[in-house]
Amino acid sequence: MNERAKVTASHLARHAVVYLRQSSAAQVEHNRESTERQYALVSKARELGWPAERIIVIDEDLGLSGGGTVTRSGFARLTAEVALAPAAAIGTMARR
Repeated sequence: MNERAKVTASHLARHAVVYLRQSSAAQVEHNRESTERQYALVSKARELGWPAERIIVIDEDLGLSGGGTVTRSGFARLTAEVALAPAAAIGTMARR
């Protein structure tokens, strides 16, 4: 079964959320491929059938560490999107 066949009308009725993050400004500057690959998840959602207006991109946490007491507004927004209006798909890149 191909990926597109797994996506139903029920999925497409909800938002696809693409959450981008890298832990430091240096990573954002020097690991541009990672940022590009994360943004490419928007294209993947489009390929799977989501219209552009149902894809939410959350990228305000680029360059912010997940450790310590740093407030990540993007992560707060992500959790709110999922809790208040369950998303059908959430995209992020795992660290290699």
